[in-house]
Amino acid sequence: MITKQKLYNYIFGITLGIFFIVLIFVANSLSISYDEALNVMVNKSVLSYITKPSTYIFGHNDISVRLPFILLYVGSVVLMYLLTKDYFSKEIDRLINILIFMFLPGVVSASLLINSSIVVIFCTLFYLYYYKLYNKHNYYLLVLFLFVDNSFAVLFLALFFYSLRKNENRLLVISLILFGLSMYIYGFEASGKPKSYLLDTFGIYASIFSPLIFLYFFYSLYRVGIKGPHSIYWYISITGLIFSLLFSFRQKVYIEDFAPYVVIAIPIMLKLFLHSLRVRLPEFRKLHYNIVKMTLFLLFINTLLLIYNKPLYLILDRPQKHFAYNYHFVHEIAEILKKNNINNVRIYDKKLQKRLEFYGINRGDDFLVSLYNPLSYDYRFTITYFKKELLHIYVQRNK
Repeated sequence: MITKQKLYNYIFGITLGIFFIVLIFVANSLSISYDEALNVMVNKSVLSYITKPSTYIFGHNDISVRLPFILLYVGSVVLMYLLTKDYFSKEIDRLINILIFMFLPGVVSASLLINSSIVVIFCTLFYLYYYKLYNKHNYYLLVLFLFVDNSFAVLFLALFFYSLRKNENRLLVISLILFGLSMYIYGFEASGKPKSYLLDTFGIYASIFSPLIFLYFFYSLYRVGIKGPHSIYWYISITGLIFSLLFSFRQKVYIEDFAPYVVIAIPIMLKLFLHSLRVRLPEFRKLHYNIVKMTLFLLFINTLLLIYNKPLYLILDRPQKHFAYNYHFVHEIAEILKKNNINNVRIYDKKLQKRLEFYGINRGDDFLVSLYNPLSYDYRFTITYFKKELLHIYVQRNK
C-alpha cells in the first residue's frame, strides 16, 4: 500500500521530471542574448566556467548553453524539498510549497537565462541544507561563495544580523569579514543621479512572484518580523528584500542580486497562510479559498506566458515590443545565413554580431548583413510566425 508521503514524493518526482523536459524544449526556442554572449564568450566569470563544459560536449547550441542552469534549477528544487521535510504539519503542505517554488516565474526564468540567479539560489539552499543536517555553519562554503558572485554580500550581511540575534560570535566575525571583503573586491555601484525606482522594484518583485503571491509574501515577512519566530530563512529573505527596497529609493537596483535570497522564504509564507486558513471554521474559509484559486490562476498564467510567449508576436504591431525579443530570432538568422553559405559577415549592430558568433557566423568582409532595409541588397530573407512577417534580413555581397 502506498502511503501519502510516498504518493506525494511520486507526484513531486513526476512533476519535476516533466517540467525538466518542458524547460529543455523552451531552452531550444531561446536565442542567446548579447549579455549572455558576453558571459559565455568574453567575460571570465563563474558563468563562463559553468557553460564551457556543456558547450564543449554538446556544441554551441541553445540547449547546451542553458542546460547547466536547468540542472541547477532541478538541484535547487530538490534541495528545497529536502529542506522542508518536517517543516509543515501535513505532507500535502510540503507538496504545495514545492510546486509554488517550482513554478514561480522568477525561479523558472532563472533556470533558462545565463545569469547568476539560479547559481545563487542553489548555493544558498545547499548551505542551508548543510546547516539543517549538521546544525552548524560551513565556513568553507561561505569563503567559496565570496569568489562565486558579488551578490553573496547579501547572504553575509544576513548571517551577520542572524548571528547578532543568536549570539554566535564566530559566525558574527566571519560573516562581517566576508561582507567587508566582498565590498572591497566587487565594490558597490552608487553612481549616477539619485532617482527613486521603488515602484519599479515592487513591479519586478510582483512579476517574479506573481502579484498576489508577492503581496501576501510581503505581509508574511512583516508578520513574522513582528511576532516571530525569526529563523535563518527569514533573516536571509528579509535582508535581501529590505536592502533592495532601500537602494531603490536612490538608484535602479540589479534585482538578480537580491531576489534569489528573497524567494527562499516561500515556506514561511505558505505556513502562515495555511495556519490562518485552518484556525477558521469551515464556513468561514470561503474567502481564503477564493484567494487561493485566484492566486494559483495568476501564477499559472504568468508562468505559461513566460515559457510560451511567442504567440504574443501575433498581436503586437512591432516585434521589438515583445518582452522576450532579446532572446528570439538570432538562432533563426544564423540558420538562414548558414543555409545560404553566408558565413563571414560584417554587421553594424555589434551586439547582433557577437550573438551570431556563438552560432558559428564569423566576423568577416564577404557579406554585409542588416535587419534594416539598406539602399541596395542582394538577398532578402524573412522570418515568419504563423504567416506573420516579423523580421527581414538584408544581405549585400561585398564586391
